[in-house]
Amino acid sequence: MKDIATLMEPSPKKTSQWVEKRVSQCLKKAERKLTKEEDYPYLDNLLRYSKGFWKGLFTCYDHPSIPRTNNDLELFFRRTKQQHRRITGSRTWNRYIIRHGENIVFTANIKGLEHGLNTVEKISYDGYRKEAKAWEKRIYTHTKQRRFKKAPNEYLNNLETKWLRHN
Repeated sequence: MKDIATLMEPSPKKTSQWVEKRVSQCLKKAERKLTKEEDYPYLDNLLRYSKGFWKGLFTCYDHPSIPRTNNDLELFFRRTKQQHRRITGSRTWNRYIIRHGENIVFTANIKGLEHGLNTVEKISYDGYRKEAKAWEKRIYTHTKQRRFKKAPNEYLNNLETKWLRHN
């Protein structure tokens, strides 16, 4: 465990591929060394937990603005929620999170105008269009849900009219 903890300590020199490879080697080494019956529960737990978190475990090494631990992530959410509450006065942020999703993370990590402009300049137009289309598609579902909740009869009448026009 100490080897894995040491490998996973943050450093600007580490990449996700480097850390992932080394942690994988440590886990294989643990499988080879921990062969006693009393080692099985510990080893099984270590391997299952590692497998369960593996997909997102190393992202923070390539993207330093992504929190490394759950505590860091919870702190980020708390600060973001407080900021939203301060700006809007609203105690709930469900609609805000549904509408803006991952964009909240990008904007929350901008450190001033110059940093924001430098970040935006790195984005290709094609990359922007791809993300914009994905965002519009995701938002469209929520927009339909919101319209239905606000005026169900009007929404259903509109839907029925469209249906009759196409048939």
